[in-house]
Amino acid sequence: MAQQTASASGVTKVYRVEGFTCANCAGKFEDNVRKLPGVIDAKVNFAAAKITVTGEATIAELEEAGAFERLKVVPEDDAAGVLEDRERGVASFVRRNAELIAGMALLLAGTLARLAPGDGRAAAAALLAASIVVAGHRLFRAGLKNIARLDFDMRTLMTVAIIGAAAIGEWIEGAVVVVLFALSEALERYTMERARRSIRGLMELAPREALVLRNGRETAVRADEVAAGDTLIVRPGVKIAADGIVESGVSSVSQAAITGESLPVVKAPGDEVFAGALNGDGLLHVRVTRPARESTIARIIRLVEEAQAKRAPAQTFVDRFAKVYTPAIIALAALIAVVPPALSGGGWLDWLYQGLSVLVVGCPCALVISTPIAIVSAIGGAAGRGVLIKGGIHLEQLGSVKAVAFDKTGTITRGEPRVTDILPLEESTDRRDALRIAAALEGRSGHPLAAAVTRAALDEGIDYAGILVENFVSVTGRGILGDAEGARCAIGSPEWIRTELCPRHSNSVWDDPVRRLREEGKTALVVARNGEAVAVLGVTDEARPECREAVGGLRALGVRKIVCLTGDNRFAAAAVAREAGIDDVRAGLLPEDKLEAIRALEAECGPVAMVGDGVNDAPALAAATVGVAMGGAGTDAALETADIALMGDDLRKLPYAIRLSRKTLAVIRQNIAFALLVKLAALLLVVPGWLTLWIGILSDMGATLIVALNAMRLMRVRE
Repeated sequence: MAQQTASASGVTKVYRVEGFTCANCAGKFEDNVRKLPGVIDAKVNFAAAKITVTGEATIAELEEAGAFERLKVVPEDDAAGVLEDRERGVASFVRRNAELIAGMALLLAGTLARLAPGDGRAAAAALLAASIVVAGHRLFRAGLKNIARLDFDMRTLMTVAIIGAAAIGEWIEGAVVVVLFALSEALERYTMERARRSIRGLMELAPREALVLRNGRETAVRADEVAAGDTLIVRPGVKIAADGIVESGVSSVSQAAITGESLPVVKAPGDEVFAGALNGDGLLHVRVTRPARESTIARIIRLVEEAQAKRAPAQTFVDRFAKVYTPAIIALAALIAVVPPALSGGGWLDWLYQGLSVLVVGCPCALVISTPIAIVSAIGGAAGRGVLIKGGIHLEQLGSVKAVAFDKTGTITRGEPRVTDILPLEESTDRRDALRIAAALEGRSGHPLAAAVTRAALDEGIDYAGILVENFVSVTGRGILGDAEGARCAIGSPEWIRTELCPRHSNSVWDDPVRRLREEGKTALVVARNGEAVAVLGVTDEARPECREAVGGLRALGVRKIVCLTGDNRFAAAAVAREAGIDDVRAGLLPEDKLEAIRALEAECGPVAMVGDGVNDAPALAAATVGVAMGGAGTDAALETADIALMGDDLRKLPYAIRLSRKTLAVIRQNIAFALLVKLAALLLVVPGWLTLWIGILSDMGATLIVALNAMRLMRVRE
């Protein structure tokens, strides 16, 4: 059943929609639904492929309203079972874009036929006409309907341009325009489908089944059947199915996907846990506080969709200009073809020729490609330098950014803890020996901190693998111990070492180094042997070495405010931000807190870029003017939600991308101005009667060539 909410004016239902090809089509579908009898209001969320309908309408009526795009509508709650993800791969791409591919092949064949020796113009015209029909028949249907309604949008502009080109025999020009337009629609459709798949895929972070304690028995149920008040039994290595409070048990829980914390967090009775978090090596009993559909992960999905809905792309300049330009050109051509001979009583063929020449001049090839060719050149050049830009609108918006917000873990830092300090507690203690014992113990553990210790030992050439460790014990959230080389050895938190293993060290010598390490934002581990503490290790997730340079580059570009938003603790966040050269730090944030911070920054400074890598960053990435994901380490959700991805995880690419955006905007303005000036100059030739088809063709082709060459300069913009 569709999601429903009662309102003062009727019932509101949410449906998923499959088949959108562009934002303009989504707007027309919205208008059509609003006109249905019984419908009070309708609102389309193009990014999430949803429509919210207030009032009464059947699915059949909704699909009839979307028949112009062959849309399929299903209730939101049934969407997962009915609207399956489209197949992927080369075969699927060819099948779904068969008309476009066939149109391109016919265009190539027609072009070759024109160039071939002999009289191949008739065959070339036939091939090019076939290319126009095959690749553009859907465009023509929409464009002709728009003309009948006097609705002059981009499709009307394309339809008139192609008909005009065909009318005077410029088949190749018409074929190129229709193929390029069809290609742009296919790319937009592909990008949106991937984004929608990733948003729906967020729910896969939470398990589909849960183990619940009911009537004293363990019962396996579907995750969506878990209710508030139920008790979850969460075994080691299992994901938590719903948000809740720990009733019993102690375990380290990795909740990086939710809060952004770099290290697993020890959870004990009374602590909150989130759906989708991964339990460590302890058994937990969790009292559910929110069912699965209201969990943190579910809220993240809603926040992403709402944020994207508020950022529907505005109508481009060319599209708006076409509402005036296209009918004006058609009207001007008609007036030139009819009025002068009617007034003079002769010369009909001459003035008809002048009218057709005006249509040729009015063919908007240079104007239409002025923006996309600049964007394609910029995106292609950026891709070669490791910056993936997922659409022209994002490239344009990036140049206006006035503030940049960075996530910490995996963005400013690498997301890989490492040992930075090895502090012997006695002069007789050898630091390498302490690290060797620590690595021998940690080599038996799967904890992230263990990997940092063993990696440090390997980096120093210490052979710890041959040390036999017996009676190994792992104490969840505290540390590990075992017998090695005839001694009882341990490594773990200072509090655990003092309380359980070294009680006589109540005023121990490690207090000062532990306090100093923690103030620096590092995790302190104490190494003990036979009840004596021998060394303290400092572990941290350091800032990327290029981060300070990137921050400096952003400031040089005039970015007014740079902040760090993180779910980590304030000491760790402040230490990393200081290392990166960032002064404004906001720590301990959940996903919704990051979203609110982005909105506050936007209100204060203007357009905001958010740079992140995790699922917890998805709402903020979607709400920001431009979302930037770390492509190498980023989750699928962050990559698909973001507008730009830094594929090499190199933050220095961000200032380059902003410079490229600003240069692209300048080139677009140059191209549009030049294309319009050439049109105006050619049209003025009508006054003395000098305008000919050849001049019209040459002016349009010349303007197109110059616009293209100017745009290609963007491929050479340096980092």
